[in-house]
Amino acid sequence: MAVDPRQVVAGFLTLSMFVMLGNMIKHDHFSPVTEELGLEATGLESNTVKLDNNAEMNSVDTAGVEDLMDAIEEVKPCWTKPSPKNQPSNGFVTFSLTMGPEYHISQITDAVVVARYLGATLVLPDIRGNELGNKRKFQDMYNVDKFVRSLDGVVEIIDEIPDEVSAKKPAVIRVPNRVTESFITDTIQPIFQKNKYLRLAVIFSSVSLRPKETNNKDLDATACLAMFSGLELKHEYSEVARKMLDRLQELSKKLDGKVLAIDLRTDLLEKKSCKTTRGARRKGCYNPEEVLAFLRNVGFSANTTIYLTETWWHKGLNDLKEEFPNTYTKDDIMPAENKGEFLKSSNADLARALDLEICSQSDVFIPAVAGLFYGHVTGKRIASGRTQIIVPSQSSTSTHASDFISTYVSNKNHLAYSCYC
Repeated sequence: MAVDPRQVVAGFLTLSMFVMLGNMIKHDHFSPVTEELGLEATGLESNTVKLDNNAEMNSVDTAGVEDLMDAIEEVKPCWTKPSPKNQPSNGFVTFSLTMGPEYHISQITDAVVVARYLGATLVLPDIRGNELGNKRKFQDMYNVDKFVRSLDGVVEIIDEIPDEVSAKKPAVIRVPNRVTESFITDTIQPIFQKNKYLRLAVIFSSVSLRPKETNNKDLDATACLAMFSGLELKHEYSEVARKMLDRLQELSKKLDGKVLAIDLRTDLLEKKSCKTTRGARRKGCYNPEEVLAFLRNVGFSANTTIYLTETWWHKGLNDLKEEFPNTYTKDDIMPAENKGEFLKSSNADLARALDLEICSQSDVFIPAVAGLFYGHVTGKRIASGRTQIIVPSQSSTSTHASDFISTYVSNKNHLAYSCYC
């Protein structure tokens, strides 16, 4: 039977395609589908990332990771404590802390700045959780003595509003986060002069912590003081964070590794802030698979001790655990006697406060979620000289950890650099 040459050619091409396909499967090397992801969905940074899932652990520059971990930046305050206000208070400012500890820092800062400018007395805020009716006193979560002491002479602080004032209705003012002097003089001060009793509601239209141009050194110093010296967990809670960090460090020493903290929030992946933007090229969160690809790409050792800000373990983290077996959640390392209080869903703000402490003090921090948590952890780390913060932010052709340093650090465009130098 005669054979059509075209059939021979077609058969050869088909066989070649199957061979190529087999090799690609063998080497896990389909044409790389890369995404440019950015921690920009909430207006925080313009970093982007290309994640290449075919990165191999033996082809990356592990020396870059070691150089990153060894780098310590010594800083000192660039500001002095504002001069004492001698004139008596002429009114009261009240507010509440909401949405979690990263928001508490900003809310405290804005309220202190407003009270300082107006010469008003600041009333200790209550703390309101995400669930209706979930409310606690300031001192139930934070070190009230440290807070009052740090602001002594700067702003007068009282526990409760006087009865004769509380009988009145306060003027409620919506205040933009990182309130400016012009907003205070144009909007807040005229109302305060009439009412003398304000309730502030801080609005977060932006969560960027980049520095702003200002001409009022007194308010700048007040903001630095409130943001970096005012708020501290009460002793019992800070001890829980310390014990968790101590355990992570002990585990890492046994393996001759380091502690890497990753703010990973799989509960947010389906929310709007995590969806892709700008033509599906960027999004606000990285999922566990993308985080794993990044860790591979920059060369973290399999011995690295990893802390995830997840509360519980779930199967979506299994691949990460397989390559980095020393990966832990809060449930894994928290002292058993503290789990009942901190791991309840109604106490999510307490659990988040532990995350904030651990991520601020780990050897390296990777934000897998855009937002204010990333910004305030970065601020705390800059203030303590721990600038080892890496964000998947450049082409996947780079495998050197230093190429992924947060632009907050590499460009020194975090407001912390206005407070520390």
